[in-house]
Amino acid sequence: MTVAASTGAGLALRRDGAVLHLAGPLDRAAASAAWPRLLPLLDGTQVLDLSAVTALDSAGLALLAETVARLSAQGAAPTIEGRPAGLAELCAAYRLDAGLGYADQTA
Repeated sequence: MTVAASTGAGLALRRDGAVLHLAGPLDRAAASAAWPRLLPLLDGTQVLDLSAVTALDSAGLALLAETVARLSAQGAAPTIEGRPAGLAELCAAYRLDAGLGYADQTA
């Protein structure tokens, strides 16, 4: 079953089975518009596909990190597919690991 939702800010959300696809810019405007449309798509999501994300800023990263945290709280171990430009740098700046969770700070 496929479910699609447009955020009105250039970001498209599409759920296809256990995969949640995000496409377009994931910036502050898109993140704000996406959140209420994203929440109903989370139940059963196991994969976040970011391969079509064209731009990412810190607000977009915050949305992704909160999405992963909510999925983890539901018992899912979500995987991330695709690495949009800037993701690695933002994760390093905010001390997030490759799975968008907070990196172990015991070291």
